[in-house]
Amino acid sequence: MTPETPTTAYATATAPSSPRDALTAVRAEVAKSVVGQDSAVAGILIALLCRGHILLEGVPGVAKTLLVRSVAAALQVETKRVQFTPDLMPGDVTGSLIYDNATSEFTFRPGPVFTNLLLADEINRTPPKTQASLLEAMEERQVSVDGVPRPLPEPFLVAATQNPVEYEGTYPLPEAQLDRFLLKVTLPLPPRDDEITVLARYAAGFNPRDLAGAGLRPVASGADVLAGAEAVRRVAVAPQVLAYIVDIARATRVSPSLSLGVSPRGATALLSTSRAWAWLSGRDFVTPDDVKALAQSTLAHRLTLRPEAELEGVSVSAVLDAAINSVPVPR
Repeated sequence: MTPETPTTAYATATAPSSPRDALTAVRAEVAKSVVGQDSAVAGILIALLCRGHILLEGVPGVAKTLLVRSVAAALQVETKRVQFTPDLMPGDVTGSLIYDNATSEFTFRPGPVFTNLLLADEINRTPPKTQASLLEAMEERQVSVDGVPRPLPEPFLVAATQNPVEYEGTYPLPEAQLDRFLLKVTLPLPPRDDEITVLARYAAGFNPRDLAGAGLRPVASGADVLAGAEAVRRVAVAPQVLAYIVDIARATRVSPSLSLGVSPRGATALLSTSRAWAWLSGRDFVTPDDVKALAQSTLAHRLTLRPEAELEGVSVSAVLDAAINSVPVPR
């Protein structure tokens, strides 16, 4: 995702005047601890506003965990981290019934999924059975144990991470679960100047476990996220822009390089993320540029290349770009 910086200025007051000002200020606040990952911060905010979830992909050491912790601190919401491992069980994530000797009854002990921002670290290192334990939480925003549904707190977001270069001992996410993630954002290695800034901060005593010591302060709240989500639903979308989104989705379905194109759910996701980005940018309507800015991060992980296209070295990103470019842009 490579959207431009929103037109709304970063809020500098301790109590921003609107939910949009507060959430825009989160991006500046997170930059105090994480250098050069503004697109990933924007992706997390968009996922929160759309009541969706985000998959963060990057090699080890690009601050994926620090990024989620920093966003949670700037939003003043609860966050928990689960390290996904081959021996992790579904109950370790969702919670389970524990026998209480004092009452001779089973009581429910909530798992780490009962939080606002759940960091599912290295989600592809755990078997499919445990990966699937998140499906109900992500889709229904509840957890059912022993037939009893238990609602999750609001806001709720799963930020899952995976390493794109190490495949030994991993379990790739199936297409059905990938489709549950609203966005997939790749965290690149930093350019030289940003990497010098990172080292300079550490040389000056930066401690990633002490975000308050780095000057990071709460500038927004869960209430701002919920108010923003309500405002996003009121962002207008012209019929020609709706048609533009549908035509992009349909173009992927007829691509000779793809065995799986964008489903109607994917088109709906692009509508949602475009609305959120328009709102964060200070507008109450969606433009074709909003759609194009969010298309890669919203749609690319939902596409599957044909084996022959993979052998030819074709990338999903290039195929999606070709599909987008084949659709006339509405005026």
